[in-house]
Amino acid sequence: MHDIIGVGFGPSNIALAIAIEEHNSSVSAGAALRAVFLERQARFGWHRGMLIDGATMQVSFLKDLVTLRNPSSSFSFLSYLHSRNRLVDFINHKTMFPLRAEFHAYLEWAAGRLSDVVEYGAEVVDLRPVVHNGEIAYIDVISRHGGSSEEIVRRARNVVVAAGLEPRLPDGIQIDERTWHNHELLHRLGQLPAMPRGRFVVLGAGQSAAEVTEHLHTRFPQAEVYSIFARYGFSPADNSGFVNQIFDPVAVDEFYHAPDSVRAMLIGYHRGTNYSAVDMDLIDELYRRTYQEKVQGIRRLHFLRASRVESFERLPDGVRLNIRALSTGEIHVLDTDTVVLATGYHARDPRRVLGGLADSCLTQDDGRLQVRRDYSVETIPGTTANVYVPGASEYAHGISSSLLSNISVRAGEILASIRGRQEMEAPLAGAPAGPEAADALTPQAPPRS
Repeated sequence: MHDIIGVGFGPSNIALAIAIEEHNSSVSAGAALRAVFLERQARFGWHRGMLIDGATMQVSFLKDLVTLRNPSSSFSFLSYLHSRNRLVDFINHKTMFPLRAEFHAYLEWAAGRLSDVVEYGAEVVDLRPVVHNGEIAYIDVISRHGGSSEEIVRRARNVVVAAGLEPRLPDGIQIDERTWHNHELLHRLGQLPAMPRGRFVVLGAGQSAAEVTEHLHTRFPQAEVYSIFARYGFSPADNSGFVNQIFDPVAVDEFYHAPDSVRAMLIGYHRGTNYSAVDMDLIDELYRRTYQEKVQGIRRLHFLRASRVESFERLPDGVRLNIRALSTGEIHVLDTDTVVLATGYHARDPRRVLGGLADSCLTQDDGRLQVRRDYSVETIPGTTANVYVPGASEYAHGISSSLLSNISVRAGEILASIRGRQEMEAPLAGAPAGPEAADALTPQAPPRS
């Protein structure tokens, strides 16, 4: 019997695991929370395919796994630097935005310190409600390990589904060796097929698209790189101090309690803080390169602005794109060796993980889960078990929902919610607390096939 089972072990649930670890270290053994996290990857990894040389974070190192919740924590980014004897060097570097590779190493370091509470290679395939005294009091978490068909069952009072992000792909696109999403960039470049044309195409207008364009242009000095986007040019990220307050913890409260019309307005106003926005330094660098090539008369870097790919045609040794110029309607045909889809991400729908528990969870008219301020899902009457969905509720909690900005504070809020509910609810009469609970409680049959 677990107090908490976490689905996924990315930054969000690592932050929660740290909060639990720090809580347990401050209470008696009897008051400690039992928690385990299940991660389908074989080891920790966070956007490994985009750990490009020289790429930096777009969020301050102070918005790490713990600092905004507990500045004295030994799990902070500064503690990591100290453990690596680089703290003074980092201070001399005079930056708030570390290399992405370094921040990944920090996350890996933190995950490694929590190896006793995580199981890798564990894919959660179902959540099943468990009935006790007429109430859904527990959740059975069903997982498969290492590709095995054997199912392992764990029981919990609370489940935290942090399923992360998944690539957003254009409709009808098939991923293959010639067409792939930018999250695989470094992996794919290590096994490129033959490139008879020496040409890449990058689709997208955001930070990732600009980074991929710059990286390909640098790494392949003989190749052409075409950047195609519907905008007239790359738009700079709005990272001014006042606008960045949209990521403050207090902004989550204000957003959550605002009317739906105000929520939509705020997301519309501030999309430029996160979506289809590029660091100004990178925009300047790309413009410098294209201007230099014009001066030299040798063009390798091309920007097809206000354009949209109408269709993709697979060739034996590449891809044929039909590209429409939006201003004139003219169609331009471009054959390329490789297409990189830098078309963004969206939060994985937690309903895909809920399985047998789904019919116990309430949804809005648009089908999205009804989520409380504490990130727990509204459930049908007679349900005392809880499922939390951090990272998948931008519509309820604002733009920072799927970002790093608030994960440390959010972890503390979820932990406080779980502890508060346990303290308020009287112990279930006769409910065993040990492994024998598996025989004493009855899993509810999934209400649908």
